[in-house]
Amino acid sequence: MTKLFGKYDLTEVEVTDKGLERYINLDPVVVPHSGGRKADNKFKSEVPVVEQLMNKLMRGEENTGKKNRAFNIVKDAFDRINQQTDENPVQLLVYAIQNSGPREGTVRLKQGGISIQKPVDISPQRRVNTALMLIAKGAKKESFKNKKDIEDCLAEEIIKAADFDMSSYAVSKKEEKERVAKAAR
Repeated sequence: MTKLFGKYDLTEVEVTDKGLERYINLDPVVVPHSGGRKADNKFKSEVPVVEQLMNKLMRGEENTGKKNRAFNIVKDAFDRINQQTDENPVQLLVYAIQNSGPREGTVRLKQGGISIQKPVDISPQRRVNTALMLIAKGAKKESFKNKKDIEDCLAEEIIKAADFDMSSYAVSKKEEKERVAKAAR
């Protein structure tokens, strides 16, 4: 049986949001590193969700292109999540994605020389991408100029987002985007 990082079983992880089921890839892999084989695909739903998180962590000044560093950050964060909660960290990541992916957003339209915001529904693929980006951004923001490691911050962000805690950066940004979309109706 193939386990992620040799520890976590991906076959027991379930996606409860039926809309996101096709877009969260939980194929069993030991090392989530596709080596760019999926780079030509427009949609990244074939890439394992853990690797997508690593790719989001590689954005920004410090980690740009450093896949090994992102790999170690995610691996250590998953170990800390497992120690704190005694649950499968991939399951908590899936819950965090479901809770922090905005369902509604806004687009800016020009009408008569002025810009108007119109609410639009967000596709499931974009929800997954936005949720992972917000989780990674929240962990980076929390660890910046702080004594906490990014591993601790990522673990804390995933746990908070999985619990739908409003102190989570990802959940608060999701609520903010949905509030702006509701106001634009």
